[in-house]
Amino acid sequence: MKNNKLVMIPGPTPVARSIQDQMGRETVSFKDPQFVQDFKELVADLKNLWETKGECFVIAGTGTLAMEIAIANTTKSGDNVLIISQGFFGDRFIDLCQRRGLNVDVLSSQWGDVVSEKELETKLSEKKYAVVTATHVDTSTGVRAPIEEYGQIIKQFEDTLFVVDGVCATAAEPEYIDEMNIDVLLTGSQKAFGVAPGLAIVWAGPRALERRRSFGTIPDSYCDFEKWLPIMHDPMKYYGTPAVNLIWALKESVRIIQEEGLKNRYARHRKEAEALQAGLETIGFSILAKPGYRAATLSNVVYPEGIDDVTFRKYLAEEGIVVADGIGATNGKLFRLGHMGNIDKHVLVSTLAAIERALYRCGYPVEFGKSVGTFSKMLFE
Repeated sequence: MKNNKLVMIPGPTPVARSIQDQMGRETVSFKDPQFVQDFKELVADLKNLWETKGECFVIAGTGTLAMEIAIANTTKSGDNVLIISQGFFGDRFIDLCQRRGLNVDVLSSQWGDVVSEKELETKLSEKKYAVVTATHVDTSTGVRAPIEEYGQIIKQFEDTLFVVDGVCATAAEPEYIDEMNIDVLLTGSQKAFGVAPGLAIVWAGPRALERRRSFGTIPDSYCDFEKWLPIMHDPMKYYGTPAVNLIWALKESVRIIQEEGLKNRYARHRKEAEALQAGLETIGFSILAKPGYRAATLSNVVYPEGIDDVTFRKYLAEEGIVVADGIGATNGKLFRLGHMGNIDKHVLVSTLAAIERALYRCGYPVEFGKSVGTFSKMLFE
């Protein structure tokens, strides 16, 4: 008998039944009065939960589109942009910005580490930047950037906006837009929100909105804040067809978040991540990200000596858990384990137990139950 497979990659994440039910509803006109009301309430809830006096945009698309939207509305050709990169997805901003005729400087850390606040402050003192970008959690490394500290530094430079890629962080790692001096926060529906892929979500603070207005007409249409603002204020209006069922699904996700409490959700993710990572370390694995900068949403789990990546992940899939391989230089050296969104303790215990079984099948000496015991004990400490 084959095991059912739990998909524990860094996204898409498992989708709760009540969210699936919203996606399975009969699709209605985007001008249906009840849908219009649902959409309006969703946008208001997202602004309130992430605490901004600015605006929120929910648009059919992906996290990569959200990155394009953030840059399109805050820069013009010839501007200087500073990219803080802790991995592959931080680097993705480089190509995106260069294609727009922007002058790009990059502050990179070694994979597993972060760019320090001192490095950022020194770089900002050297020239005027229109925008600084940072990836809150980079899925290639499992590193959590200190965005609150970055925001305080950037605040000292009056004309510099702060763009945060929250694709693998938002709804699991603390993000308070105005308080943290974030001018644009972007994410997608498929990770910590626990919704299927297909929605780009972008919050724009007051300074970002003012920057966009100062440009007049921009070359972009679909990415333009000004095109979408009328729809976010009154979804009865039309610019591009909204993803009706995904918007219902996101509304249900937000209801679940409100029921749990956003701060409680942040605390749950942090506590479970630390317990899971400790459990993995007790059976011979190590975590790529340095302590203090480890994400609550995923772990990049480095193999002990002698474990073959392809063989291990094959056995793990047979034991019922699907994980992702490493990216770039880490390929073959680690696997990436997602643990975000609406998964519960039962799933995490099952994941650890399956990892132990896969290790055993690889011929590695493992004490069954050791990682599960560590995980469970830490949850109650």
